[in-house]
This record gives sequence, structure tokens and C-alpha cells, in this order.
Amino acid sequence: MKTQYGEISAAREGHVAVLTIDRPPNNHVSVDLIRDLADALEDVDAEIELRAVVLAAAGKVFCGGADLTAPTGLLSGKDTTLELYSQAARLFAAKKPIVAAVQGAAIGAGLGLAVMADFRIAAPEARFASNFVKLGFHPGFGLTHSLPRLIGQQRAALMSLTGRRLKADEALAWGLVDAVEPLETLQAAALALANEIAGNAPLAVQATRATLRAGLVEAIKAQTDHEHAQQAILRKTADFAEGVRAVSERRPGNFTGR
Repeated sequence: MKTQYGEISAAREGHVAVLTIDRPPNNHVSVDLIRDLADALEDVDAEIELRAVVLAAAGKVFCGGADLTAPTGLLSGKDTTLELYSQAARLFAAKKPIVAAVQGAAIGAGLGLAVMADFRIAAPEARFASNFVKLGFHPGFGLTHSLPRLIGQQRAALMSLTGRRLKADEALAWGLVDAVEPLETLQAAALALANEIAGNAPLAVQATRATLRAGLVEAIKAQTDHEHAQQAILRKTADFAEGVRAVSERRPGNFTGR
């Protein structure tokens, strides 16, 4: 395993790989970032001594999702979301357990990234939102499959149709996160859980995980194809243009249904 994959650093802590996203200021997703993360996870899978992963992020934001307003942002100009989702499917195909240490906001595709992990340890400062409808857009990153799979259809619908942000304690009560830890001990707590997993027979852990996640990669691939088709339609609407403006201006959207 290398020590750097683009804007992702990699380190070893015994049998655990610690992968840290460092794309300031908001750790926005990009095709390159998700490809680099998938490459890192494939390298972890290839090393027999590595048995689990901690996925962390530098700065105050875990992952702010897509950068919608930058000139080179994910949804500006050329549509690169299909390629992004192709790389996202590779994340779900990783063979070894992943513990996400969520220190701040996990929004949109950033929520999708957090939900991709097997477990989430959150700081009290963490926030979780599927905010796509506030943008006049359709959820992506497989969230319409992965989120209800994790927290149930009703709660996933509530998050997805309101776009509301959940605080860490609410996310814990809903089963979206597995524990809430103080920010200063967050990564240590995530590492402790990863080490607890890594202390077991690795082939048995991987076989059990594969059974628990059976069909997940295929479902994510099918769902992201559908999500992208809906996004392509909504991308052309006045509401989407207004939603992007509204979010960039930090105000509610003035939507017209057109």
C-alpha cells in the first residue's frame, strides 16, 4: 500500500489501514477523489496483514458532497456523474470492513460516502443530510438504496424528502451512526472498533461481511443508473438552477415546479 493516493493519505496502525481525505476546505467529492479512494481500498484488500479500514477526513467537514458552484464543479459543464458512480460502486465492492470517523458535516454525496462504510463513529459536531431536494435535484451515490437499507424506508424518506440535517444524537437514535464520541477522541474510538474487528479471524470476517452485503454492489450499480437518469432530467429544469443559486446564497429556494 502506498502512503498517498492523490488527496488521500494512507497509514498503518497494526492490522488497520487509516485513510484520510484531505481536500480542503470541504473535502468535496470528485471523480479523481473517489477513484483514488477505491484504488486505496483495493490495495488494502490485496495486503493480507491489513484486516480493516478507518476512513477519516481532515478539517472540520467530513465531506461536503459535490461542489456545485465552482466553475469546474461536478455539476458544471460536462456531466461526469456516471463516472463518479462507477468509481463509487468500486467502494462498495471493497472486501474488508470500513469504519468511518465522521467529525463534521456529511452532506449529499458525502452522506453517501459515510453510508458506504460498515460503521460510523460520529463527533457531536457531525451533521448528516440528503439535501438534494433543496437543490431541485435527485439523490445520487446510491443513497436511494443504501440509506433505506441502513435506517429503514420511512426514515430514509423523511431525510430525502425534507432535506433536513440530522445532528449526531439524532443520527445515533436512528441507527445512522453506531456511536457518538468527543471530537478529540473520535479517531481513537474509530480505530478501537477497527482493531476489535481486526482481532478476529480475517477470512471469517470477510466471508461474513460478504454474506451480509450480498447483492449490494449490483444493487448500487442499478440504482445509480436510475439516479443518474433522473438527475439528467432535473438538471435541465429551472428549479435546479434556482436550487444551486439558493444554496450558494444560503437562502431557501424559490421553486416553481418548472
